[in-house]
Amino acid sequence: MAAEIYFNVAVSGVLTGLVYGLMAVGLSVIFGVVRVVNFAHGEMMTIAMYLAIVLFSGLGLDPLVMVVPLAGVLFALGYAMQAGIINPFITRPEYSQFILLVAVAIIITNVLLIVFGPDARNVQTSYSFDSFLVGPLIIDATKVYAGAATVVITAALFGFFRFVPLGKAIRACADNYTGALVVGLDVKRLYALTFGLGAACVGAAGAMLVLLVDVTPALGPALTLLAFIIVITGGLGSMPGALLGGVLIGLTEAMAGLFFTPSAKSMFSFGLLVLVLLFRPQGILGKRLS
Repeated sequence: MAAEIYFNVAVSGVLTGLVYGLMAVGLSVIFGVVRVVNFAHGEMMTIAMYLAIVLFSGLGLDPLVMVVPLAGVLFALGYAMQAGIINPFITRPEYSQFILLVAVAIIITNVLLIVFGPDARNVQTSYSFDSFLVGPLIIDATKVYAGAATVVITAALFGFFRFVPLGKAIRACADNYTGALVVGLDVKRLYALTFGLGAACVGAAGAMLVLLVDVTPALGPALTLLAFIIVITGGLGSMPGALLGGVLIGLTEAMAGLFFTPSAKSMFSFGLLVLVLLFRPQGILGKRLS
C-alpha cells in the first residue's frame, strides 16, 4: 500500500513537472536565441493565468480550451515587448537588460495587484475532481490533460525549430549572429518572433497551471525563480533540458511534500540545483563549456 502511495505521488509530480517544463522551455528559447534573460518570465505567466480566470468566470471558457488563444495573446505581448522595448537594449551591457526586465516584472506584478487584488484565485472545472484508475494508480484527470497538452505543444515547438524554414532561420541567428546578418536575415524581427514564442510557451503553461494551483500577483516572482532553477538544472539554452528539468523539479517537489512537508519543496528544489551545479555545472543536458 505504501508503494502505491509513492507511485501515485511520483506520477502526479511528473505531470505537474511537464507544465513547469513548458514554462522553462519558453525561458530557454529566449535565452538560447536572443541571449537575454527574461526576468519577467513568471510575471508574464501570471498574466495568462489571470486571463484564463477572467475568461472562465465571465464566459465559462475552459482554460484547456483556451490554451492556444492565450498562447497567441502572450505571443503578441512578447513580440511587442521585444520589438518595442528590449531590442534597443540588445547591444547594451547585461546589467542594463537585467534592470529593464526587472522593472517590467515589477510593473506587471503591481498592475495585477491593482486590478485583481491580493486574494488567491483559482478555476474549478467540471472535471477538477475526476481521476483515472490505472492499475493501482489513481491519477488526477486535470494533470493528465495538462501533461498531455504539454507534450503535444513541446513536440510542435521542436518540430518548428527543426523542420520549418522560419524555425531554421531562428536557429541560424542563435548559432551565428554575424553570419545571419551577412546572409540578409532580419535578425531583429526574428528576435521578436523568438521572444514571442517564449512568451507563448508561458501563455500555454499558465492556462494549464491555473487548473493546478491558486494564483496571486505575488506568484509571478516565484515562478520566475522556479523557471531559472529548471533551466539551470536542465542546461541553459537546451529545450530538452528545460523539459527534463521541469519533470525532475516536479518530481522532487512532490516527493518532498510526501516525505516531509509541502513547505519544504523549495528547499529540495534548490538542493537539486546545488547538486547539479557541483557535479555538472553546464546542466544535465547542457553543452560543456570549453
